[in-house]
Amino acid sequence: MAESAACPAFQLGRPRYDQKRLKECIKLLDDYKHGSLPPGVSDVQLWEAQKIKQAIIHPDTGEKIFMPFRMSGYVPFGTPIVIGLLLPNQTVVSTIIWQWLNQSHNACVNYANRNATKPTPTSKFIQGYAGAVTSAVSIAVGLNVLIQKANKLNPATRMIIQRFVPFPAVASANICNVGLMRHNELSEGIDVLDNNGNIVGSSKIAARHAIMETAFTRVVLPMPIFVLPPIIMSYLERLRFLQSNRRLLLPIHSVVCLVTFGLSLPVAISLFPQMSQIEVSCLEPEIAMATDCKVVTYNKGL
Repeated sequence: MAESAACPAFQLGRPRYDQKRLKECIKLLDDYKHGSLPPGVSDVQLWEAQKIKQAIIHPDTGEKIFMPFRMSGYVPFGTPIVIGLLLPNQTVVSTIIWQWLNQSHNACVNYANRNATKPTPTSKFIQGYAGAVTSAVSIAVGLNVLIQKANKLNPATRMIIQRFVPFPAVASANICNVGLMRHNELSEGIDVLDNNGNIVGSSKIAARHAIMETAFTRVVLPMPIFVLPPIIMSYLERLRFLQSNRRLLLPIHSVVCLVTFGLSLPVAISLFPQMSQIEVSCLEPEIAMATDCKVVTYNKGL
């Protein structure tokens, strides 16, 4: 494959995700858009540039997303929190701490990857953050208290059930998190675009679709993460080797969480494309009157 002399940072096998390479990616895509590509640039290089730009740059603001809050950073920065949430024998204090950390991270990810066609006041972010954390902690602590008071359950069964508590707590809180962090979109609407990328209007219906799709993704995402590791670990802990080497339980538990998280994220994110489409007939009448397109596009957010 011919390498581009004009863009040496795109050589395969030499990934350098620095500021210089990001600028080269953006310039390469702009050159392609304006029909002024340098000679020797391949489709592989263009797709690589597109992937890098989409992973780092917000599609609405054109600004860099802080690394821990990018979708590409969700697994490395979120896995330690998942490991903490799934640790056995949680106390009320540890449950509160891990749920607070998880929803704090989720709130920042939701805000950083939101539809940003309309400004969001800081007060809305604070309200959404407080609501998400409160709901997560309340559900998790409430379920743990109910399980601890279930005297009919033997200790082994109680411990297994406690391991599954994070899923309903996190899934319910994730819905609240997305809804509260992006509530402003429901009242202000989001921009919808025609086939040429021109803004047709602002739609509250499209905003509702965007938030519902994102919320559904946030329910699907934790399902395997908080269900599979407890099942796998309950089996592995019965192995004679691990019973005699208890120090290996935490590293193995961490690897199981990391692998499950890494496999679950792309599946959940792929359920709905970030730039989603909706038929104009489903939107407000004023938008239908403003364009001849039958389908418009909107940024769902991630």
